[in-house]
Amino acid sequence: MPFINVKTNKSVSAQKKQEIENKLSDAISLIPGKSDRYLMLALEDEISMMFHRDTDCGIAMVEVKIFGKSDKDSYTKLTQRICEILDEEAGVSPDCCYVKFEEVALWGYNGFVF
Repeated sequence: MPFINVKTNKSVSAQKKQEIENKLSDAISLIPGKSDRYLMLALEDEISMMFHRDTDCGIAMVEVKIFGKSDKDSYTKLTQRICEILDEEAGVSPDCCYVKFEEVALWGYNGFVF
């Protein structure tokens, strides 16, 4: 039950959004036991953002929430892939992209709590 939330100051076309979503859906499997079966994604573009006192460069903040825990190596691989995807598809340089991971102990879905 992962959730990936991408916020960027770049304008992303509908076609590019779909490419990013498809690639992120594939990338989530870099976390053992996770797949796109229950993956939820949000991509917000044209957000007012600043990084290094700069508002003109491409910037992204990505939050990845997962039910349970994983290891640093898996998070590193997913971070690398997320940065590659956003560089290729949205023009956000990896050095202007933050990725935050959150491990969630309780997750509700379909009226139940896991």
